[in-house]
Parts: sequence; structure tokens; C-alpha cells
Amino acid sequence: MITTELKLHNDVFNTDALDKAATRDGFGKGLVEAAEKDQRVMALCADLAESTRAHWFKEKFPERYVEVGVAEQNLMAVASGLANYGKIPFAMSYAAFSPGRNWEQIRSTVALNDVPVNIVGAHAGVSVGPDGATHQALEDIATMRVLPNMIVVVPADSEEARKATLAIAVNDKPSYIRLARAKTPIFTTLETPFEIGVPQIVYQSKNPRIGIIACGSLVYQSMLAAEELGKEGINVSVMNLSTIKPMNEKMITEFAQNVDHIVTAEEHQIHGGMGSAVAEVLAQHAPTKMSFIGMHDRYGESGSPDELLEHFGFTKKGIIDHIKKQLA
Repeated sequence: MITTELKLHNDVFNTDALDKAATRDGFGKGLVEAAEKDQRVMALCADLAESTRAHWFKEKFPERYVEVGVAEQNLMAVASGLANYGKIPFAMSYAAFSPGRNWEQIRSTVALNDVPVNIVGAHAGVSVGPDGATHQALEDIATMRVLPNMIVVVPADSEEARKATLAIAVNDKPSYIRLARAKTPIFTTLETPFEIGVPQIVYQSKNPRIGIIACGSLVYQSMLAAEELGKEGINVSVMNLSTIKPMNEKMITEFAQNVDHIVTAEEHQIHGGMGSAVAEVLAQHAPTKMSFIGMHDRYGESGSPDELLEHFGFTKKGIIDHIKKQLA
């Protein structure tokens, strides 16, 4: 059953009944809201204003918008300087280019100095679609979570992305938010709580055998899979781990102790990603049988978002097939 205390949409299992939007859209709305609340909020972009949804900010606050052009390393250096002098900069590009191209500047000018630059990586995962492997960031969770002082957030839908944007605008820490291009169902509501570092159990079964810990678009697909598996007598609970770092070790451990098997699900490489972070926690506090849904040491490819998600097992069907294989 859905955990109703989270106030998710009543029609959460009817995909056709839910509105759809990309998490980048929720970010764009949240950025404007954050700027309306605090005049220190600024937006910096590497020639991708419309793609990152920074153009909504630019239209409303042109005096607080900085276009650096295709210069991602400079983007981060400028953002670091602004943060050091009291501004709240959001620096955005495709995740393949930031943090993909400017990781050293993020490390040395942002994380090392512990200044509150909010790094926005858009178009992450294979659901970018036909742009292909060069633009499909599948390594960014790993490279960002390894940095000291860095917060890492992966929203599950557009509404959560809006709330996450507002949260990192006021947390006074270096932060990374991972966004997708493809539209996905909005299953949370305005009333659904969000707090950095607090995961949510979005689907709770009685005496579950399997616990799925998912992030991003795979949270909703995991809920659909859990509902379908429950009809076959396979009880599954699902956790939305929207904050990869800091990891809530207590909640992860308690969740794992109530199941026989943990499955992690992410649109990212399994090496070093969210699943690896969960495994690090459980290895120390609650050794648990685990398996991983994600990219298995390969790059993406061109195709429509739906084709690619199906091909790589990132849909309800892929999750169900994975769990049945593990149980067999």
C-alpha cells in the first residue's frame, strides 16, 4: 500500500491519470521561487539556459543572471567567487559537462573551500534519449558524492525537484542536484514533505521480503513494480532515497533489517553510485543480501527515452524481472 501519511497522489498507480513533467522543470520553478525569497540567489549558465530551465529565471531576474558561455571550468570558478562574497549561486549545465568537465574546479574552488555553490547537472541518465552516450551522464553521483562537504540530491519527480531546489538554496553548503530531461509522472503533491537527508518509504508492504531503495525516475517505476508483485504474493517495500549524501544510515539500516534482500535502482553506473553508497552503510551496520539495478559498466546509446529505459531494465517490467530472478 502507499504510505498515505506522505500524501501522495491518490491515482499514483494510474500513470495516465498523473501529470507529467521533467525534474528540470521543477528545478526551474524552484529557482524562481528561491530568487523571489532571497535577492542573493543568482543563476549562472554555460549556454544552456532553455535546456536547464534557467531561462525562466533570466526572464524575471536578468540582473542576477550570468551567461558564461561554453566554459564550464570558468562557470565554477565564477560561482565559487560569488559564493565566497555572500551570494547564493546556482551554476548549471548538462551533467556530462558539469560536473563532467569541471570536476577539478568543483573540488578545489567549491568543495575544498566549503562555499555554498549549488551545482545543477541536467540531462542525466539514459533518458536524455537520442543525444547518445556523450551526453548521458551516468557517473556523476559517484564523482560528486566522493567530495567532502558536498550534498548530493536526486529528486524523484518534478515537484520534489522544486522542493529540493528551495532546500539547497538555504542550506549554506556545496550542493549537487541531478536532473532529467524526460517527462515522468508527478506522484508527490504540494503537501508531500521533503527534507535533505531524510528518505521516505513510499510503498509499504506487510512482512516484505524485498526492499527496493531507489532514486530519481526509478522510484515511481519501483512503486509500480511493488504493486504488481504484491498481487503475486511477493511483498515489496520501496524507499525513495532522494538524498544520496548525507546518507541517513539509521533509516537505511532499519529498512534493511526488515527484509531478506535489498535491491537498489538508479539510472546511473552501479559502480560508485547510489547502490554502492547503500552497500557501504549496510556492510558496516546490517550486512544484507543485495543486488543492483543500474548501468553495468557500459555507456548508453541513442534512442527514444522510453526505448532506452526499457532496453536497460529501468521500467516496471525490468524491476519485476530482476526481483524474480533474484528470488529464483
